[in-house]
Amino acid sequence: MIASLLVANRGEIACRVFRTCHELGIRTVAVYSDADADALHARVADSAVRLPGSSPAETYLRGELIVKAAVAAGADAVHPGYGFLSENADFARAVLDAGLVWVGPSPEAIGAMASKTRAKELMAAAGVPLLAPLDPDAVTAKDLPVLVKASAGGGGRGMRVVRELVHLKDELAAASAEARSAFGDGTVFVEPYVEHARHVEVQIVADGRGTVWALGTRDCSLQRRHQKVIEEAPAPGLGPETEQRLLSAATAAARTISYTGAGTVEFLVSADRAGEERVHFLEMNTRLQVEHPVTEAVFGTDLVALQLRVAEGGTLDGDPPVPSGHAVEARLYAEDPAQDWAPQTGTLHRLSVPGVRLDTGYGDGDTIGVHYDAMIAKVVAHAPTRAEAIRRLAGALERGAVHGPVTNRDLLVRSLRHEEFTAARMNTAFYAHHLADLTEATPDPYAPLAAALADAHGRSRFGGGWRNLPSQPQSRRYLVAGEEHEVHYRHTRQGPAADGVHVVQADADLVVLDIAGVRRKFAVARYGDRVHVNDTALTALPRFPAPEPDHAPGSLLAPMPGTVVRLAEDLREGAPVRSGQPLIWLEAMKMEHKITSPTAGTLTALRVSTGQQVEVGTLLAVVEPL
Repeated sequence: MIASLLVANRGEIACRVFRTCHELGIRTVAVYSDADADALHARVADSAVRLPGSSPAETYLRGELIVKAAVAAGADAVHPGYGFLSENADFARAVLDAGLVWVGPSPEAIGAMASKTRAKELMAAAGVPLLAPLDPDAVTAKDLPVLVKASAGGGGRGMRVVRELVHLKDELAAASAEARSAFGDGTVFVEPYVEHARHVEVQIVADGRGTVWALGTRDCSLQRRHQKVIEEAPAPGLGPETEQRLLSAATAAARTISYTGAGTVEFLVSADRAGEERVHFLEMNTRLQVEHPVTEAVFGTDLVALQLRVAEGGTLDGDPPVPSGHAVEARLYAEDPAQDWAPQTGTLHRLSVPGVRLDTGYGDGDTIGVHYDAMIAKVVAHAPTRAEAIRRLAGALERGAVHGPVTNRDLLVRSLRHEEFTAARMNTAFYAHHLADLTEATPDPYAPLAAALADAHGRSRFGGGWRNLPSQPQSRRYLVAGEEHEVHYRHTRQGPAADGVHVVQADADLVVLDIAGVRRKFAVARYGDRVHVNDTALTALPRFPAPEPDHAPGSLLAPMPGTVVRLAEDLREGAPVRSGQPLIWLEAMKMEHKITSPTAGTLTALRVSTGQQVEVGTLLAVVEPL
């Protein structure tokens, strides 16, 4: 029996595993980097061990440090979570060699699936349908589009869609460099890219006695940058024959490598010209998936508890549980979808989404930094039907309080309510087709007035409340969705007033307005110059704005805090550049972002080098236009 368990991970998944451990009476041990010294997972664990440094390469990717931490803390088991070292066979072997229990499949099973190219060979031999890899040197225009993919790792890193043959060489190099940085292995391969396919996966759990449960399907088609955004179980709209093929193929995959524990087999499902559904094996993730809660909700089970049972040598009891209802999960990210999914940092002042399951690694007041993934939380709703689950999740997200950096909350709500999603007609190109509409700014037009009235009341409390005598009109300016808004109000003997609106109540945290006979409530929260009014975020502007920094024309500024991971080959001052040419690559929150030249011209200044950390607005380079 496991008495004390270390989670070799951070954030949400560490907190998730700790929750089950606490329910089972298992003591918990966290590891934390310097950047995570005050993180929630380090706070909720029974004990915690520091990993010196902040970057993943210094900390959560150092298997020898984590094993040493487990031994020092008296843990007798290690759970890898997902990401980092969760699919590293050498790490699993090191845990076992240290006399600890490994909560996961055997190192041999991990190794068999760790290389996607080797995994495809094994699955082909087992009769699992798949997309055959292509020889990069033999790809022709007829093969396009193709997908360049890292052989190791996952999470969308080291993946590129190539639609023009002239770009294949550069994308192979870029994918290899990203994979080497993320996983320590730059091996990549090429396979056909299936347009308009659905991403469907099967959750499996297996014990050491040959029992394999296939716990239904999940649809994960809504993705950005090959990373999942919204997932659901079961996958809607699959024909019974297709579903059975998926379950059988997943079970065969598990049996082929003598798998134990929880894992996921991923597929693409597409329709041929005759409308027949075709199934293609993608990969097997030898770990718990981010989206595992939707399966837990539908099957009424705890997958972490099953992992622990199998790791202790226990068995699965007969047939798998019977599914019930439908579950949908949305990943809440600190990012701006309207700005090329740029990650955001800062203080998460408040996070509250009541009425649904909320898995998170953050508490109110925690800081979202640059070193790790941009995911704030997973929000999960379960209901008897798919339509009810979608409505419940969208409503909870809309009413929730997410105060801090810009997030994808509005995108999630609109995605869940989009007609293609509600009708289950989505595919992996959903955001490529609809992102512009889904990110169109539609702030509440009365939010600035509510913010101004609440602010005026808050400041007036120090002077004895609203003045009893009429005064000159007051004004406030706010930045909302990139546009400046100025609002006007005045004080009267009856209280605050604004043209065309009756102010029913105006407190520091609640404003009630009567608008054309309809009373509307506005919850207001202010953190410095940042104001949240219901689900609209505003920035209060000063009365006398500071002058803008003087940058030369053609200046390239860092759009986010991050690390310079790559410069264009032979990039130097005085070099000619093309319009749109990638010059600098920044890495922030496990994602790479290209900084391109805005015009054709000459690079007159290069202010950064590889490995340098930069803040938002840092001058990176200057391109003098022709």
